[in-house]
Formats: sequence, structure tokens, C-alpha cells
Amino acid sequence: MRERLYIYMMKRILLIGIGLLFAGMARAQKNQLLLDEHNRYVYYQVVDMPGISTDSLHKNSAYFVKSIYPGNKSIKISDSAILIKDKFLTYTSFVKHESGEVTYTLNIEFRDSKYRYWLTDFSFTPYERNRYGVFVPSSQNHIPLETAASKVGKKEMASYIEQAGAFCKQLGGKLKEYMAENHTAQKKPDQQPAKIVTDKW
Repeated sequence: MRERLYIYMMKRILLIGIGLLFAGMARAQKNQLLLDEHNRYVYYQVVDMPGISTDSLHKNSAYFVKSIYPGNKSIKISDSAILIKDKFLTYTSFVKHESGEVTYTLNIEFRDSKYRYWLTDFSFTPYERNRYGVFVPSSQNHIPLETAASKVGKKEMASYIEQAGAFCKQLGGKLKEYMAENHTAQKKPDQQPAKIVTDKW
């Protein structure tokens, strides 16, 4: 009887462990780059915003762009979408210096009560140390991240993919914060400073 109970408990523990493992893997995949139908890496999210109009989402996303990408000249804004091209740095695993930069395209589209965004067109440019000891982009052209594995090591490639996924998640978190707030109502009218009368005392 005890042996049967022991075997039953072990099976239950094993099944629970497998379930937790798969749940963890599913959560991790949400933060990773995946391949789209064109075999390009993409980070894609759809976010529900109940009760928020397309116009409000448009204004909030424009405020997000103005705040996060000041001076960026590659921004294209229409009535229902925003497109931005930018880049972020990657770092080596050990000495933590810049190893390269990744360019990307951010697309944002919105409609009543929801918006979606995706980052794609990832291209990697390796960095090299110049004669002054500063890490700068090498003379190599941008390498599409999908084919970068042929140019860098397996561990480096995995690190770049992981860093890109973490960057996308962080950027998506910032976008969500801006989308949830009414930034257009935050500007207060200028207040006149109080005047001091000096001819009477």
C-alpha cells in the first residue's frame, strides 16, 4: 500500500514539474524574438486598451515618440500608424564593453480600444576598437540578424538575440505606460508670478 502511494505521489510531482517547466518556457517565449512568415526576426504584441479611442491612442503614441526619440528624423506618422527607425547597443558577456549596435524598425498601429506594435528589420554592426581605444562601428556593412550567425560565434549570437528581446520588452513596457496615460491633459496653463509691491512698507 505504501509503495503504491509513494509511486502515485512521485508521478504527481513529476507531472507538476513538467507543467511548470512548459509554463516557464511559454512565458519566456513571449519575451523572445520569433521568426515571422518572411523568416525575419520580429517582436510582436497586441495590447487591449478598453474604452480608449483611436484619437487618444494616436496622441499618446505621438507623445511617446517625442519623449523617447527626440531628434530622430526617420519618424513617419499617419492617422493610424507610426514608423520609427533607430538602434541600440549590444554588449559582450564578460568585460561589458560595447560589442556592436543593432538597428531596428518600430511599427505602432492603433484603433479603438487596442493597439499593436512590432519591432523588426534587425541588422547588426560589430564594433571594433580604434587607435584611441574607443569602440566604434567597424567598416562592415549592417548584417541582418537572421544571417549574423555566420559572422559571429554561437554564444555571441545567442547573447545578441537575448539582448534584443530584452530591449524590445523594455521598450514595449515604456510604450504601454504612455498609452495608458492622458498626456494631452497634463499641460497646465502658465501661471503669472506673484507681484511684490516695493513702494509701500
